[in-house]
Amino acid sequence: MDVLTALLIIDAQSALLSSDSPAARCEQVLSNLNLAIAKARAVNMPVIFVQHDGPEGSPLAPDSDGWQIHPQLNGLATDYIVRKTVGDSFYAPQLHNLLKKRGVRRLWIGGSATDFCVDTAVRAALSHDYEVTVIADGHTCRDRPLLKGETVIDYFNWVWSEMSEAPQALRVITADALQA
Repeated sequence: MDVLTALLIIDAQSALLSSDSPAARCEQVLSNLNLAIAKARAVNMPVIFVQHDGPEGSPLAPDSDGWQIHPQLNGLATDYIVRKTVGDSFYAPQLHNLLKKRGVRRLWIGGSATDFCVDTAVRAALSHDYEVTVIADGHTCRDRPLLKGETVIDYFNWVWSEMSEAPQALRVITADALQA
C-alpha cells in the first residue's frame, strides 16, 4: 500500500491572519499555502483545513467573519474541514480518524499560529506516528510581547529542523520544494 500524504492547514482564519495587526509575512504565507494547495491537488492529495471554534463573542466565534477560512486561500467545497476548540488539532479524534480512514501517514503542515497551534500539530502528529513536513514559509503568527512574529517563525523553523529525536521523519522545507 502506498504511503499517502495530506495537506493540513491549521487555523488559517481571517481573525488570526488579517486585522489591525496582521500576522507576520501574511501575504507571503497565504501565497505559499496556495502553492501547497495547488501541489496537493495536482496529485489528488487531501486538503484539510483545521478551523478553531472560539467562544461566543470572540473573534473566532463560529460563523463570525473572523472565524471564516481566509478568503485569499483557494479552498474548495471538496476540501475537508475539521473543527476544534483547543490548541491541539489531534485532541479530539475527528482529525486522526479522518487521516486513518484515508490511509494518510504523511502530513504537510502550515497555518497559524506558529508558536501555538502549528507547533502543537507538528508535535502531536509526530506522537501519532505521522511523518511531518513543515512548510517553512507557510506558517505565521503575530508579534508576541517579547518577540517579533518574524523571529518566532524563524525560531520554530530552527527548532523543528533540529528535532533529531522525532519518532518519525520531520522535515522543514519551503513550499517551492514540496513534492508528493
